[in-house]
Amino acid sequence: MAGYGQTQKSYECFRCGVPIETGRVTVTYMGSSFPIDLPRCPKCGLVLITEELARGKMLEVEKALEDK
Repeated sequence: MAGYGQTQKSYECFRCGVPIETGRVTVTYMGSSFPIDLPRCPKCGLVLITEELARGKMLEVEKALEDK
């Protein structure tokens, strides 16, 4: 959800041409799997990892898993 003064971007799947929706996906990294809600295509399942997500939350998760 976009906060005050922010706009939420809308994306569409480059394969299917349908709007991307948030959905539950399983992420696997270094032998650990966990469910997370991410933007994905409801038709083909392609997941969108934005630069903001990759540099923010995903990097935090990666560092936490490497420390274990």
